[in-house]
Amino acid sequence: METQVDERMVELLTETGLNRNIAKVVAFLAKVGEAVSRDIERAANLRQPEVSLAMKELKELGWVKERELKKKGKGRPLKSYKLTRELKEIVAELVTKKKEEIKKIEKDLEELESIAGLR
Repeated sequence: METQVDERMVELLTETGLNRNIAKVVAFLAKVGEAVSRDIERAANLRQPEVSLAMKELKELGWVKERELKKKGKGRPLKSYKLTRELKEIVAELVTKKKEEIKKIEKDLEELESIAGLR
């Protein structure tokens, strides 16, 4: 089900600092819009606890919302998940954060070179 573009998206999101499981969930939800936990597990090739942990973190970031779906019969209600922001907004946030980190690293390296007498 995953295309090369999907896999590359997950790789790139991971390189920005996102946990791989979270990157998989973000990429999948961006593609399908809304999904129940079981569909996310299958599509992202994750176990239920991994999806739960990813959702917990995504909710803390404010990137996902959850709603309960009414289910016939007994048992726990199904939860459906949807991104609260568009993928491009999430990516823009990650890129900005990573660029700030790069600037800080460059500044620190320049300072180190200066202290060591390389500049």
